[in-house]
Amino acid sequence: MSNSRVVKSRCGPEKVAGFLASPSHPGRHRAIIAIHEWWGLTPWVKTQASNLAKNGYVVLALDLYHGKVTSTPSQARKLKRDLPLDRAIGEMKAAFDYLACRADVDPKQIGSVGWSMGGALALQLAIHEPRLAACVVNYGALPTKLADIEKINAPTLGIFGVLDRGIPPNKVRAFEKRMNAVKKVVEIKIYEGAGHAFENPSNVLTFRPKAAADAWLRTLAFLNQSL
Repeated sequence: MSNSRVVKSRCGPEKVAGFLASPSHPGRHRAIIAIHEWWGLTPWVKTQASNLAKNGYVVLALDLYHGKVTSTPSQARKLKRDLPLDRAIGEMKAAFDYLACRADVDPKQIGSVGWSMGGALALQLAIHEPRLAACVVNYGALPTKLADIEKINAPTLGIFGVLDRGIPPNKVRAFEKRMNAVKKVVEIKIYEGAGHAFENPSNVLTFRPKAAADAWLRTLAFLNQSL
C-alpha cells in the first residue's frame, strides 16, 4: 500500500507542483522524481508513481504543464514546445530540493525516472543536478555533447525500442559509447519488436506488454542497486 496526494510547494524561486506518492510504512526512504511524457501528468504516470511508492520510494511525479493534460498529439506538441528547457530544469531542481528537505527522505538517495519527453528531461536533471543518485531514461532523447555527458554523476539506465525511429539504436549505442569513454556508469536495454512509447498501454498501437513488464522489473532492479 502507499499514500498519495497532490502537492504544491515553492522551493526557492521555482514552484513545485505534482502528485506525491509515499510508502505506507514510516521511516526514511529513497526517493524518485518522475517526469511525464508530452501528454502531461496523466493517470498512467500517477499509477507509475504509486507503484514505485509500493516498492518503498517517496515519489514526486512532477506536473510540468501546471494542470494541463491532453490526449491529442497536436496539443501535446504545443504543450511541449511551450515548455522552456530552463524552466523545466528549474522545476526539477526545485523538486529535488523539496524531496531532500522531507523528513521521510534520504537526501543522498534521490533518483529520476522519465518517459519520452520526460526521459530526456530526467537526463537533463542528471546533467544539472550533481547530487542525483540514479537516472532511468525510457525512450527519451539523449545528449550528444561530451561536455554535458561529463557532468552526469548518476548511474544511468536507458530503455529503448529497436523500432524507435526518433531514437534509433545507433544513437543509443553512440550515447552508451560516449558514457563509457568518460567512465560513467550506464546500462542499456533495447527491446526487439518495440518502438517509441511501448510501455504505456494508452498508446494502443505501440504498447508491447511483455517488453513493458520486463522494463518495469529492470527499472526496479536498477533503482534498488543504485539507490
